[in-house]
Amino acid sequence: MKRVIPPLLSLRAFEAAARHLSFSKAGDELNVTQGAISRQIKILEGYLNTSLFNRLTRNVELTPFGQAYLAAVTTALDTLEEATSSLVNRTHSLSISILPSMGSLWLMQRLSDFNRAYPEVRLHVSSSLDPVDFRRDHVDLAIRVGKLPWQDYPCDHSDIGFQMVESWAGVAATHLWDDYLTPVCSRALLERVGPIRSPLDLDRFCLIHNEARADAWPSWLAANGAARVQGTSTLVVGHSFLGVNAARNGLGVACVPTIEVDKVEWRDELVRPFASELKSAGAYYLLYPKDRASFPEVKLFRDWLKSL
Repeated sequence: MKRVIPPLLSLRAFEAAARHLSFSKAGDELNVTQGAISRQIKILEGYLNTSLFNRLTRNVELTPFGQAYLAAVTTALDTLEEATSSLVNRTHSLSISILPSMGSLWLMQRLSDFNRAYPEVRLHVSSSLDPVDFRRDHVDLAIRVGKLPWQDYPCDHSDIGFQMVESWAGVAATHLWDDYLTPVCSRALLERVGPIRSPLDLDRFCLIHNEARADAWPSWLAANGAARVQGTSTLVVGHSFLGVNAARNGLGVACVPTIEVDKVEWRDELVRPFASELKSAGAYYLLYPKDRASFPEVKLFRDWLKSL
């Protein structure tokens, strides 16, 4: 339906003149002549079929209709200005929610590379394991690990119990990396306890478990013919990055996603005793509202992230 509204130039001229109660000051503000302001107001008065100002000898004053109309026009222009400012600023910023372990271990360091390459894009980064709700959380993008509801997964893969989003309605998912699990430990631990030549040797070590991925060790051990291995003791941590750091400090052997250890700067301090990797029933995804898929900054960050 065609909108029936007065000319925007006339509205701007009226608002400025009514605010200053001066056509000349309104002209100075809008970089036009006093006569141009007067003509725009006459156009508006003709459109409205009523007077907006009383023209006095040395000044002007608003008519009762003009006073009421000023309030409405000011509100409308303020709304338009705020909406424009918000959207313009938004196209130059990205709010991203990332996984705590990935962020703590390596991604935050890589984000500084993105900032150097694209200084015009302002990043706002937060971390969470919780299911994302883009409207509630005020984020543009989220990196999560889990399963897509419309995809089937082999039952012999390690299960990922994380819920990635509150609702999949209107949400797009770009695949980043598959999730693989493997044991890791420090070189110092092997020097102290001895080498690991087979999965059964893990019974001589403390096994570090991540309670958020409780299926990791049982699934990997079962897939490698060592389901009965329990280790000398158990250390349970609440996040994967805590397990990786515990392994780095020689506290035991952790079963962790390869994506979390292969990209860390101190990768050489860790040993992967086995070539065997167990694929999980799920993967890492970049999530975002479908209506933002064409935003330049979203596409830029998505392509950069996939290049890693």
